[in-house]
Amino acid sequence: MKPTDYEALDAGAVAAALGELAGLFVLTVVPECDSTNSRLLESPPPEDGRIAVLATDRQTAGRGRRGRSWLSWPGAGLTFSLRWPFVPAPHVPAGLSLVVGLAVARALEALGVEGVQLKWPNDVLIHGRKLAGILVELSSGRGRGTAAVIGIGLNLRLPPDAVVDAATGVTDLTSCLDGPPGPNRLLAALLAQLQPLLQLYAAAGFTALRGAWLQRNAFADLPVRILGERDEIVGTCAGVDDDGALLVHTADGLRRVLSGEVSLRLA
Repeated sequence: MKPTDYEALDAGAVAAALGELAGLFVLTVVPECDSTNSRLLESPPPEDGRIAVLATDRQTAGRGRRGRSWLSWPGAGLTFSLRWPFVPAPHVPAGLSLVVGLAVARALEALGVEGVQLKWPNDVLIHGRKLAGILVELSSGRGRGTAAVIGIGLNLRLPPDAVVDAATGVTDLTSCLDGPPGPNRLLAALLAQLQPLLQLYAAAGFTALRGAWLQRNAFADLPVRILGERDEIVGTCAGVDDDGALLVHTADGLRRVLSGEVSLRLA
């Protein structure tokens, strides 16, 4: 793609689209960087009560779950990360990646996208094909409070020759909408959904949002296979519990699968 073929990210345009919500964020836009998650982990901005957001037109070393790379082409996708401080708990915040997925789903639905589904624990699908991925990493120390760095990558317009490794197959927003929004309007729509859901999650936990996630569960009541580092679980997807753990009916009874180095696939 030529640089003139796509709308570049612009902090002022995103703020204008956010309107009165713009004051809740401190937004930085760069033309290119290695990884927006890595940048916010390594060089977090000063904490002033706002949510720090770093967005880029192109990542050169984007990361996904389980050590995978998140591929990026100019104008082909929206890639950004936000740093969300939260009150420390004795364990990793339960269900956080599911809450983020729900926010992405709601933003897409508000834009008119049909067939939005959520795949545990961190993928957003459209009619069964992957549109977006989420990576949550925790940050603490250096005299700062605990925070989650949340990375989101969403396919806007994939190049015809793009090869993306995804068990579900992939799609892009251009294929899902006639006249899809540009990246600035889309980023504003996503942030406008993320802020209130993270606020609700901080106050009430994943329990308050579990029902909304289950309504969009891509694998509800379907046969699934869970691939882990040591074993494999085969059964029927029974949803998620109040901690965001995946529930699977197996021949040995109900199994609870925690977020981790596992891969969920249709059996």
